[in-house]
Amino acid sequence: MADVAGMRSPYRSTSDTFDLDDLASRDPFKQFDNWFNLARSHPQIEEANAMALATATKSGIPSVRMVLMKGYDPSGFQFFTNHSSRKASEMSENPNCSIMFYWEPLKRSVRIEGKVERLSEEDSATYFHSRPRTSRLGSMSSDQSTVVESRQCLKDKYDALIQEYEDENKIVPKPEFWGGYLVKPSSFEFWQGQTNRLHDRLKFHILQDGETVDPKFTHQAEDGWVIERLSP
Repeated sequence: MADVAGMRSPYRSTSDTFDLDDLASRDPFKQFDNWFNLARSHPQIEEANAMALATATKSGIPSVRMVLMKGYDPSGFQFFTNHSSRKASEMSENPNCSIMFYWEPLKRSVRIEGKVERLSEEDSATYFHSRPRTSRLGSMSSDQSTVVESRQCLKDKYDALIQEYEDENKIVPKPEFWGGYLVKPSSFEFWQGQTNRLHDRLKFHILQDGETVDPKFTHQAEDGWVIERLSP
């Protein structure tokens, strides 16, 4: 077995903690926006919009992969993929999912749980046609998650599309099997690491009808959200 037990790096010091008074906003979307903008401007973070997407089958068998978040607003978080992929199949039968952003240089992560739904064809087409031409052709050439004989088979299919659409004025159409999804959050957890492992965890969730809370532990936020501190 590889010796990895001793691998550890320092996180933040006890003088640099994250508590309720440190929130940029009591709206979780605005708080995310604050952390995301710090991450995207950090010179050591190349893709602040990279996120892990966890899905599961109807029977609860999980899977996870990295995707790129391509937009967010108070309605949720957008990403795009092949509708025939494994993740799309799982989201179709079980809309519950989770996404997580981890920004190692900042020692911060955001975990979001919720349900996913498809974006409209119009929204999917708008994003598709904003992509680089080579990316559009790449999407057309791949039956994502299916078994393929070799990389050469993929290259041959891609090269054929390059020839077919060599005229730059010829529109590359969005495939019917490709489109966008929207994750609609029901909870956010903002995590900030501490070297002594007493990590800071602040969780936002929507207060449900009839749910009673103890004001000692649960704090009012905005637009029906509440905040709780979780043990590390």
